[in-house]
Amino acid sequence: MSGGLGFGLISAQRTPGDDRSWTDLYREALDITVQAEQLGFRSVWTTEHHFIDDGYMPSLLPMSAAMAALTSTIEIGTGVMLAPLHHPLRLAEDAATVQLISNGRFTLGLGLGWMPVEFDAFESSLKTRGRAMDEILAILPQAWSGEPFAHDGEVFRFPKVGVRPTPDVPIPVVIGGGAEAAVRRAARMTQGFFSNASPARLAEQVGWATDELEAVGGDPAAFRWIYYTMMFPGPDADTAWERARAHVHALRWKYGDMEASATRGGDLPEPEPMSTEDEATLRGATLLGTGAEIAAAVNEVREAVGVELDIVTRSYFPTLSFNQQVEVMEELAEEVAPLV
Repeated sequence: MSGGLGFGLISAQRTPGDDRSWTDLYREALDITVQAEQLGFRSVWTTEHHFIDDGYMPSLLPMSAAMAALTSTIEIGTGVMLAPLHHPLRLAEDAATVQLISNGRFTLGLGLGWMPVEFDAFESSLKTRGRAMDEILAILPQAWSGEPFAHDGEVFRFPKVGVRPTPDVPIPVVIGGGAEAAVRRAARMTQGFFSNASPARLAEQVGWATDELEAVGGDPAAFRWIYYTMMFPGPDADTAWERARAHVHALRWKYGDMEASATRGGDLPEPEPMSTEDEATLRGATLLGTGAEIAAAVNEVREAVGVELDIVTRSYFPTLSFNQQVEVMEELAEEVAPLV
């Protein structure tokens, strides 16, 4: 799959001073999914964290099922589920259910996770998360076969059972992350990689995956690369950044606030002021300007890495109103998607 544009990463977060409830935000997230399909986006992606004070989406598979029920053509992906926090049998059952509801449009994106409070609360271990991922990736294909099997691993153990129902269409699995180990694991055990690395780092990741695929007899040409990056359109880069800066800052700032927020009550805090250095970094990480300028930047990345890329725009910003969000989506669909 290549060409066109995917949309994400939907997180349904509340923001300071916004009177929308979580009920409102989940309804809007579903409306945005429908809008994405109507606008011709190729895919739509969700993202997972737990216990965050703004309600960062924790339950991707129920949400994916709801998205699937309201659409008919768009790919629905998790970008990404934190695999070591989930029991693999429950993960297999729920993912199979989403695939059946979607009529084969679901892609399961998995990542390791990084936040200690999430692992502690779910009685998982950061130290064994890599081993947990290896076991999960080995378990899922067996579970989706429908044939009874048992597992006796270092992290997960269960007796002989058969997981049913099984998906009528195989569920593609991709891994998200940045480390070499994650890329090589994806090449050995999955169908693709979900990356937001810099172009230079992405080229390095492609090299690791190609090396690993050749070592295990895989086909590098069949391995899927999904590249997601923030985009914000405008008549020129400066105007686009003025529109985007507060939303990009709030999105990125929250990641640094997550661990503290998991045990914090009260009102949501405002983002801390953005330093000049931080602003330069964030602006540099956001594709800005006209559709042609954004598309040219994307195509430069494609040329630099030398592989087909499925592009996902990370242009869901919780601080946008619903109407503002739809306006950004319309501009991306009309001005960028036809050129990438």
